[in-house]
Amino acid sequence: MAARDIRERGRPSKLTDARPQAFVPVRPHRTFEDLQVGEFRTSRDQTVSEAEILAFARAYDPQWFHSDPELARASVFGELVASGIHVLALWRQLDHEINSDIDFICGVGWDDVRMRRAVKAGDTIHVTSEIVRLTPSSSGADRGTALTRYAVVNQKGEEAVTFTSINLVYTRASRPLA
Repeated sequence: MAARDIRERGRPSKLTDARPQAFVPVRPHRTFEDLQVGEFRTSRDQTVSEAEILAFARAYDPQWFHSDPELARASVFGELVASGIHVLALWRQLDHEINSDIDFICGVGWDDVRMRRAVKAGDTIHVTSEIVRLTPSSSGADRGTALTRYAVVNQKGEEAVTFTSINLVYTRASRPLA
């Protein structure tokens, strides 16, 4: 069966424009057997504002080049840049939007994490995911492992962050018979 190529992109939106929505837990419908090597997905665009960078940095990563625009001018970046942890938090949000239909058990690790380019105020990012390997579990029929390559990509098409995620995914055998 040919790999699916899902490149649908949502409308641009800023995190600060998001309105709270009621959380309704729903078990995802896609199991390990539904996944395919080569399956590629792309998120919607999201513009990162200076206000978001400052708020995140001041709360969680108060290094001077993340938390003070004036001081950041003297840094190697020449301007304010988002914390790598902030960029990974944005990745998580955008990834959930494109892969929330997969019945994950959990992520068990990241390999080859690289912060390749700084994300700056005004940058518009999106996330890509590609399943690169699927391995049935040798310890239980209720799970398999999906190796997924992720990238946070800026408006110029440059990869800002890349890594490979090791994810456990439920199989059909894990679901009760209806």
